[in-house]
Amino acid sequence: MAKDSLLDDLNEPQRQAVTHIGNPLLVLAGAGSGKTRVITTKFAYMVKRKRFSPHSILAVTFTNRASDEMKERTKGLINCDTKNLWIGTFHSQCNRILRKEIHHLGFKHNFTIYDEDDQCTLIRQILKELNIYEALYKNIASRISILKASLVTPDKFLSQGDGFSFDEKIAKVYVRYQDELKRAEALDFDDLIMFTVRLFTEHPKVLERYRKQFEYVLIDEFQDTNHAQYMLANIIVGKDGNFCAVGDDDQSIYKFRGANVGNIHRLKADHSRLKIIKLEQNYRSTKNIINVSSKVIQGNASRSEKTLWTENECGEKVCYCLFNNEEEEAKHVARTIKDLYLKGFYEYSDMAILYRINLQAKAIEDGLREASIPYTIFNGISFYNRREIKDVIAYLKLILNPHDNVSLRRVLNVPPRGIGISAINKIEQEAKRNSTSLYTVIKQIISSNNSFTSSIKDKLSSFVNTIDDLIGNSQKTASDIMRAVVNKTNYLETLEDERVQNVIELINSSEGISLQAFLDKTALMSGFETSNNCNSVSMMTLHGAKGLEFSVVFLVGLEEGILPYCKALEDAADMEEERRLFYVGMTRAKERLYMSSVRRRKLYSKVQERQPSRFINDVPKDCCNWMEKTVSPTVQTEKPSTSNTVNISFDIGCRVKHPSWGVGIVRECCGNGDTAKVVVNFPGIGIKKLIAGLANLERISV
Repeated sequence: MAKDSLLDDLNEPQRQAVTHIGNPLLVLAGAGSGKTRVITTKFAYMVKRKRFSPHSILAVTFTNRASDEMKERTKGLINCDTKNLWIGTFHSQCNRILRKEIHHLGFKHNFTIYDEDDQCTLIRQILKELNIYEALYKNIASRISILKASLVTPDKFLSQGDGFSFDEKIAKVYVRYQDELKRAEALDFDDLIMFTVRLFTEHPKVLERYRKQFEYVLIDEFQDTNHAQYMLANIIVGKDGNFCAVGDDDQSIYKFRGANVGNIHRLKADHSRLKIIKLEQNYRSTKNIINVSSKVIQGNASRSEKTLWTENECGEKVCYCLFNNEEEEAKHVARTIKDLYLKGFYEYSDMAILYRINLQAKAIEDGLREASIPYTIFNGISFYNRREIKDVIAYLKLILNPHDNVSLRRVLNVPPRGIGISAINKIEQEAKRNSTSLYTVIKQIISSNNSFTSSIKDKLSSFVNTIDDLIGNSQKTASDIMRAVVNKTNYLETLEDERVQNVIELINSSEGISLQAFLDKTALMSGFETSNNCNSVSMMTLHGAKGLEFSVVFLVGLEEGILPYCKALEDAADMEEERRLFYVGMTRAKERLYMSSVRRRKLYSKVQERQPSRFINDVPKDCCNWMEKTVSPTVQTEKPSTSNTVNISFDIGCRVKHPSWGVGIVRECCGNGDTAKVVVNFPGIGIKKLIAGLANLERISV
């Protein structure tokens, strides 16, 4: 291959991936193998060497952080403004298409995008109206999201086809939910993908136009695609289209969001001319870390074979320690962090603590606070999910789309206007009866004779006048409109100083941006996309750590029932995903990796006996320093029972036998003795919530 400065810093497989243009391409990129460099260099190579127009390349990824990095790197390589290029997330690219084309599907171009919070608010409202237990809203929202990710519409679901378990409650809510979205001229995140697939399927001329525009398609993190995203990509590229998919089936960890690791294998079947290139050289981690993580992931049977290797130094051995309890574990983590920091080896921001479930965080926090170590918890709550920010944004959504019922409900009494619950219920009933928006009903109430008092009418009239005045300013920039909102409503007067500063920060961040562009940007932001800009230790779940890297990583709570999680113990595919999650955690570490388990942990208000994770058995001992804390006498000693309570311990993940339902697996356990509440999954029967003292449960060995 001729010398090319653009390719100088690439290894041979990377060069092959960059320069291969003719046939469909799948790049299996192992952890830390430089996939982002390959994607951005490939973009530049096509523009500079193959004379592709930069506007003819569609590049999609999954997070704003990844797309911003792709834009920044590409900009440096092709010396071009990337602002208007087709580089972005699946959702942002679909939103861009739908803003131009959604009229083909009977929607207006100024549709509102509902984020997860908006979606849950609407579902709770529907559950209330249907007299369904409101606490189910998160579960139902998740079910609807999975259905949409599988391109199952309400009509399809009602027909009970496609292998989905039919649930009458889900069906009722799903139908009402989509009707309410249509009435409000709103789409949720999943609709952005599903509607784009529908657009291209039902309107072939529109599809042909975009196929001509996109001469090449680049898809990052392909292992994270769900069925809808896979179908969207396939529709755009056609049977033998020009595309490059980059991914690693060993890092597929988002099944709970609908991601299908099988899409990588399906790609091989759907594209007969597919070329596969493996990137196996790791540039991130030491040899010991690579050897340990590679050995562990080999325990998964259904994976694409690849062997990760590195030219980096062997480095420190991976450390594993078994502690007596979570307090010991937390103190050891804190001491190790403090020691590494005080010796000048690392800054606090170079280190991260990763865990499987958020319940593990408290003990670690206590240990860090006791040692005066600064830390930051990344738990998915973003700036845009703060109450005051959501309030202001709801006003902006209502200005652009006054039929957005979710936003109207949020701000009708914010700040307080004295519009009571009974009046709001009457408005809701009238809107439902006439199949129209709340805003339309409020306007009708103001201008007609009805049962509403003059006082309520005056308050509603004041609200409508405020919104109408703001709608008249909708052509101004987002920052100008926000200033008008807080001035006309006196909203800031109701907030404490810290929340006022947050609103001011929001206004300042929107200077020079149109209202629609600003709302799209905020709606498409993900709460997990944050960075640790201060000198503090990062704490996050393993799912939140995907795509990040740290010099030092602590993996805590490696126990049966936690990692692997208890719900995965019954299914081989779920167990493989748990192993991938462990692998992702290990490969976040560049130089030092510390892993730990405990013998006893307090979960759900109960101290439970724990067993080290089965994955620890696959760790090669020659790459690892192994340490077990001796069991203290207090842990060994049990107080004699002074009552007739049930003393059987029902740990999460343990197997139990019921006299009628047979053998099941414990999902949750709360409390002690005969009053303990146990949640058990019995295969073929389902989930049962039991009182230990009444259920005659017998704990059995594995």
